[in-house]
Amino acid sequence: MPEREARLESVVDHGGDTRSLFLRLPAGEGLRFRPGQFLSCQLPVGIRPYSIASDPEQPELLEVCLNLVPNGAGSAHLLALPIGGVVRFTGPWGTFALDRAPAAETVFLADATGLAPIRPMLHRALATATHPVQLLHAATVPLWRDELARLAAAHAGFTFVPLPPETLAAEAERRFVAADADRRRHFFICGVGALVTGLRDRLRAAGYERRAVQYEKW
Repeated sequence: MPEREARLESVVDHGGDTRSLFLRLPAGEGLRFRPGQFLSCQLPVGIRPYSIASDPEQPELLEVCLNLVPNGAGSAHLLALPIGGVVRFTGPWGTFALDRAPAAETVFLADATGLAPIRPMLHRALATATHPVQLLHAATVPLWRDELARLAAAHAGFTFVPLPPETLAAEAERRFVAADADRRRHFFICGVGALVTGLRDRLRAAGYERRAVQYEKW
């Protein structure tokens, strides 16, 4: 896939060490991508993947959301980039994606900045859903909370549950394993490390179909 470039147009500070970077592509050269996919940024410090947090309906202005990783050269480089700075990338990449809502209840489980790829997936799900949609987000730094509250107010079938950090696994267990025997739900899980694979394994062991539990681990 050919390398492309975009310029940093603006930055939104979410608090803590978390930022959204808005990358503007040249006019008429918007990126076609599926909700949930990511870019491979070709940085001076090496190649780093970053999920696209914006919707495919805005193909010329891409949003990526990241936090400053301790000793992380990639995040340090991007967060120090001046307005107008160039970011080179390839993509889109990834199979953790959603083109339309499943024909069943859809549950998104996001930990911290794992909400980034789920955000456009959620928008697409709400636009196409015929069954309830839930989002559980555990984080120290709230992300897009006003937007999520508006979506919850606008869609009767959507439930947004903000959670304290380190509580996502326990709450998912309580709601989707212990509370009932319904195993028709579809899950999309994103976050860092063992939490993600632990949730995947627990849901599948509880009787949810393997293909109904999709995940992205960073």
